[in-house]
Amino acid sequence: MKKLAMSASSLLLGIMALSMTSCGGDSATDKSSATQAPTATSADGATTTSSINIRYIDGDSVLAHYQLAKDLQEATMRAVQRIDNARNSKGTEIQKFATSIQQKAQSNGYLTEASYNADMQKLQKMQQDAENYLASLSRNADNELAQQQIQLNDSIEKFIKEYNASKKYDAILYKNAGVYFNPSLDITNEVIEGLNARYTKPEEKK
Repeated sequence: MKKLAMSASSLLLGIMALSMTSCGGDSATDKSSATQAPTATSADGATTTSSINIRYIDGDSVLAHYQLAKDLQEATMRAVQRIDNARNSKGTEIQKFATSIQQKAQSNGYLTEASYNADMQKLQKMQQDAENYLASLSRNADNELAQQQIQLNDSIEKFIKEYNASKKYDAILYKNAGVYFNPSLDITNEVIEGLNARYTKPEEKK
């Protein structure tokens, strides 16, 4: 069973990946948190200073506390567990049959070479069928994970755009997009509260 491919084993790592997004808006009214941009000189020689109103969110915290992200992570873990269970079940079945062939051969239980070859062919088919079955489970899990990732990213991006429609920040960034942000610019908790407030957990399929 060492040949059985388990590409879905990377699922747990996949659910933690978030594409970086940013949202734009008009100039902000909160002067205390505005970031000063480089000064510019107008045609008459006067110096003017523009400001960019920025906020940031911690993506790791969003993943840890947004209920949709937690639900999707749990679904991923269940998918991985199903594949592990299937692999163990198939492996036990194949090992049991292989052992019976060995014991039968050692006790001269095969009356003809043809009967021995038939069992060996059956064993090989069991191995191939198991490999194909697990590969199918893995592909389905990978496809499901990809759809979940799209769903999560779309949900966060849509909320940020709706949220910023009233806030009108010039940019909302993920914390890992920069080296340093003033902690006063952090709106992570506010975003998490907003995301969870509008999230309705779907009913589990029976």
